Amino acid sequence: MEYITPDLCDAYPKLVQAVDPMFNNYGGRRSFGGEMVTIKCFEDNSLVREQVAQPGKGKVLLVDAGGSLRRACLGDVLAEKAVKNGWEGIIMYGCIRDMDAIAALDLGVQALNTHPMKTEKKGIGELNVKVTFGGVTFTPGEYVYADNNGVIVSPKALEMPA
Repeated sequence: MEYITPDLCDAYPKLVQAVDPMFNNYGGRRSFGGEMVTIKCFEDNSLVREQVAQPGKGKVLLVDAGGSLRRACLGDVLAEKAVKNGWEGIIMYGCIRDMDAIAALDLGVQALNTHPMKTEKKGIGELNVKVTFGGVTFTPGEYVYADNNGVIVSPKALEMPA
């Protein structure tokens, strides 16, 4: 389904919150949305690797990588695994790598930037915890929608207005 965040903001002004502008769209899917699964990690994508291996139909993986611009928490191998397992998209408060390969995938991916260095795998991070950045608190089980206009969150699923 295609989501248009300005239309969702107009239709649900008291329900949605807009994240501060900071993300770039890197995935082959230009708009995406779904129920949030959250990860909090820093320069360690062990939990990202575990989650993209799980079924993700109707879900968006929201990763608080601490805003790090020193390592990439998502690359083409994990993005391909996310596609295989049906994830709608990944929002990375940090960096990705393998940008051209990710752009060719049917997956929504938004991130702060790109970086060629991978993370270390120490198994450190937290799954399904509230995280806050960009002026918004992201709560597991709530909903997130993203397109080239921005990222918005809602406590319930939204339908595009007619």
